[in-house]
Amino acid sequence: MPSHDDLRVFTVVARRAGFSAAAEELGVSPAYVTKRIRLLEQALGTPLLLRTTRRVTVTEAGERVYGHALQVLDELDHLVQAVGHAREQPRGLLRVCSSFGFGRRRVAPAISALVEQHPGLQVRFEVFDRLVDPVAEGYDLDVRVGDEIAPNLIAHKLLDNHRVLCAAPAYLAKVARSGGPPRTPADLSQHACLVIKERDHPFGVWRLQGPGGASATAKVTGPLSTNHGEVGVQWALDGRGIVLRSWWDIAEHVHAGQLQVLLPGWHQAASVWAVTPQRLANSAKVRVAVAFLQQWLRRTVRATAGPEAGRV
Repeated sequence: MPSHDDLRVFTVVARRAGFSAAAEELGVSPAYVTKRIRLLEQALGTPLLLRTTRRVTVTEAGERVYGHALQVLDELDHLVQAVGHAREQPRGLLRVCSSFGFGRRRVAPAISALVEQHPGLQVRFEVFDRLVDPVAEGYDLDVRVGDEIAPNLIAHKLLDNHRVLCAAPAYLAKVARSGGPPRTPADLSQHACLVIKERDHPFGVWRLQGPGGASATAKVTGPLSTNHGEVGVQWALDGRGIVLRSWWDIAEHVHAGQLQVLLPGWHQAASVWAVTPQRLANSAKVRVAVAFLQQWLRRTVRATAGPEAGRV
């Protein structure tokens, strides 16, 4: 019978499309990975991978084995976690991803505290500037900001959140001579807006909700754009234009008078979610991680951004 360890190695090689990448993720040598794949192919009596000088592809038989291997490994993990002390003390590798700015500032400290409280957990954390498919890319949790989530995923809300419009006094003084600050969402098209490329949102399109359930969509442009929220906030502080950011990103600057909220009452809903594949619906380690992230984020975000954080 195939070894569970060999199946685990194979799933990582297939997902990363390479022996070296798989070895790096697993913390072993490429020679070890090569040996485990060879033993697995011998046990099953069929080639699972096609190797070229540039990449590794999965054979047709390998595709079938990959699907079954994920199920077998998940069931094994659930079995280990469901008996004895493991129910309260989750163990094993947890693969987590998030976006650049939010991942670095909010998720990374939470994960550090998580493994301190649950030493049986090992967490591999990665950040991206693109939307991640947890199912196809092998992640247990994707901590993301934004309410548009594919129906094949399970979503756990971690924190209510909204984004607001703001600009520095220097920018507002500059535009005072040419019509002043925006008075409606439609006016945004006449202003220098600092466009931030979010993971899964159309570039330069700001969808806003307003008083009484009103909604508006503004197509915005400006001389500066970026894929990093912290850069956009710094440009706003420099007086370069209007930025749309989460309250926790700009609260300290608003309280200090460095930024001013524009169009009060208009906002963009952008709650924080932990998204996981359906096959992990009953995973103890995922359940523990989600509960911990909920408590951590609600406590730390409101401590740094005030009671307005998490409310519209």
